[in-house]
Amino acid sequence: MSRIVLRALAMIAVSWAVSGWTVSARAADMNYGRAPYTVNQPLNAYSWAGPYLGGNLGYAWGSVDNNPTKPSGFAGGVQAGYNFQRGPWVFGIEGDIQGTGAEETFAPWKFSNPWFGTLRGRAGYALNNVLFYGTGGLAFGELRATTFGLSESHTNAGWTLGVGAEMGFAPNWSAKVEYLYVDLNNSNFVITGASNGYRFGLVRAGVNYRF
Repeated sequence: MSRIVLRALAMIAVSWAVSGWTVSARAADMNYGRAPYTVNQPLNAYSWAGPYLGGNLGYAWGSVDNNPTKPSGFAGGVQAGYNFQRGPWVFGIEGDIQGTGAEETFAPWKFSNPWFGTLRGRAGYALNNVLFYGTGGLAFGELRATTFGLSESHTNAGWTLGVGAEMGFAPNWSAKVEYLYVDLNNSNFVITGASNGYRFGLVRAGVNYRF
């Protein structure tokens, strides 16, 4: 009787050993090839760092100093930039060039803004694939005056400030919505006999591709 009990116990022990080896082997197979990750680089984190290039389309509206005209119209162009990221904080620089249809005629005067550009710094906070940021820097562009068949254009420098939000919707793609206030400084126009400058707001949407 005791021999039978010992044999049964031996068979149970062998079965447990085989079962334990099988479970361990399956666990090893499941973990094999899984890349480790750290707290500083969590799994599935969206990266905003690096260069990017994109396009945008929006609407501008504003006013001309020392003149009743209020040029407004659609604007579109391209932008390029570079971001640095440290944790959730994102810093970068961006430049853009825009063509616009902003213009208005009042009595004999017509003012238009055929084009403008900006060179700005950006600073923001990222919630994974959503970035909220502020931006500001240099602005430059053309203000053109026309009256009685005469035309005069000045290219002026100025400044810009704005805010925006950007969302990554694919590993290399993001979409943004942005508001900028742009101030192109005054200059003396001969045909108006006054110092004229253009100040305007701009709302635009854009898409960026990250390299």
